Amino acid sequence: MSNISLIIEERAANIGNFMVGRLLPFREKRAVGPFVFIDHMGPAHLNQYQNMDVPPHPHIGLSTLTFLFEGSIMHRDSLGTELEIKPGAVNWMTAGKGISHSERTPEYLRQSDKMLHGLQIWVALPKELEQMDPNFTHVEADAIPAWEDDGVFYKLIAGEAFSKKSPVPVYSPLYFIEIKSKEAKKINIGSHLFGESGLYILEGSIKSGEHVYESKQILITNDSTLCEFEITENTTVYIFGGQPFPEEHFIFWNFVSSDKNLIEKAKQDWAAQTFPKVPGETEFVPLPEPRIK
Repeated sequence: MSNISLIIEERAANIGNFMVGRLLPFREKRAVGPFVFIDHMGPAHLNQYQNMDVPPHPHIGLSTLTFLFEGSIMHRDSLGTELEIKPGAVNWMTAGKGISHSERTPEYLRQSDKMLHGLQIWVALPKELEQMDPNFTHVEADAIPAWEDDGVFYKLIAGEAFSKKSPVPVYSPLYFIEIKSKEAKKINIGSHLFGESGLYILEGSIKSGEHVYESKQILITNDSTLCEFEITENTTVYIFGGQPFPEEHFIFWNFVSSDKNLIEKAKQDWAAQTFPKVPGETEFVPLPEPRIK
């Protein structure tokens, strides 16, 4: 019997002047553990006239995780953070009761050809921490736990698994794991996982039972403790998940909360432009109109 309950295909989405592949949320699966949003950026070849420019926008009730494979992004936020993220490092921004930030191509790259490729992820906060003070953590690539086992290379980008712990300061039991192999290998890691679990195929393919699954797909498991598959040559996958929250979390635009009243307040604060400002930024993105999902 297959351990795969749902297959989610990457879907094109526009985030302003940049197209991404939307993976979560999905109409049949709004979250996997505490993970409520995953965008695959690129791979995009940007020429000297093209740059990533995501102007200041707000968040509440979540932590954002930015993980790049190629390229560079300058992060600025209302805490006064101004920091460049490069491949392999982790930007972990916790919005709590409210933060705003911008994401742009660094100034020194704006007049040259460049690549941009990575993942942007939202992790919902548990109910009791949704109104915590915002904070920001940057973890360099060489601080991420990485190891090799039988020719398969692993990284524990966030959370706890394999009796290891990432330095990324998460707020609920979760894991975000990179698995790479140049050769075909059998992977059996179910004993290291818990809660709900999803598998994203970045490149290459995997075999599960009689089925082959290709890149740009998320596979949702029936039982994370039965996570077993064959990874084919030159394949990279990401395993993510953890304990789901007992209460439903709602999403409106960039706001996540278990309390719709907090989302309504955030909408009013942003529309009134009383949200914390990003130093040096003057652009304003109007509040969109879609309803809470």
